[in-house]
Amino acid sequence: MTDKAVVLLSGGLDSSTVLYQGKADGYECYALSFNYQQRHQRELDAARDIAAAAGVTQQVISFDLGLWGGSALTDATINVPRDRAPEEMATEIPVTYVPARNTIFLSFGLAYAEALEAKRVYLGVNALDYSGYPDCRPDYINAMQQVFKLGTKQGREGRSIEIISPLIELKKTEIIQLGNQLNVPWEKTWSCYQGGEKACGVCDSCQLRLKAFQELGLTDPLPYL
Repeated sequence: MTDKAVVLLSGGLDSSTVLYQGKADGYECYALSFNYQQRHQRELDAARDIAAAAGVTQQVISFDLGLWGGSALTDATINVPRDRAPEEMATEIPVTYVPARNTIFLSFGLAYAEALEAKRVYLGVNALDYSGYPDCRPDYINAMQQVFKLGTKQGREGRSIEIISPLIELKKTEIIQLGNQLNVPWEKTWSCYQGGEKACGVCDSCQLRLKAFQELGLTDPLPYL
């Protein structure tokens, strides 16, 4: 019987690569996506398309983090930063940080994984591109691994569900190179923090993505404004 894994899938470049990595690792993958009333709802369409392309089951969990805001991604009154240089992005925790988002996502992922008797939860966090995000760092992942061990029946029985974050110390260019090896369909992914039909090209996420493709001498297949 093939071992199971839950993959947290936003539809972005990183999480899509992680889904394909999970499949390449030989796991029967179950994608879990989140509608938390984010500004960029467009990413949910991408997550659906990526899950379909990968041939995996997808669940979408809905809840409203916009009820209390606190982030440019959940509060329309907070502007998404534009045209920032990469070195500026790393100076402080940005307003696009969503309070405790990865803790919430991983909690759902853990519950789903234990219900499936899965062995892994895959997560596409990256500590290099967004060094300011507190829930994308190795020490955070290590702490959550302890939660997975101590807060579940599987963990207490010595069968702890493992958090796998294969991209955490990769540069964006290295992630794209890995995705190319895994045949990730980039044209189906979505990274922009804005919710339009075309990517804005000027938010932090768009700029980092475009820069990485350019450094590799490749063309990003997404349409941009």
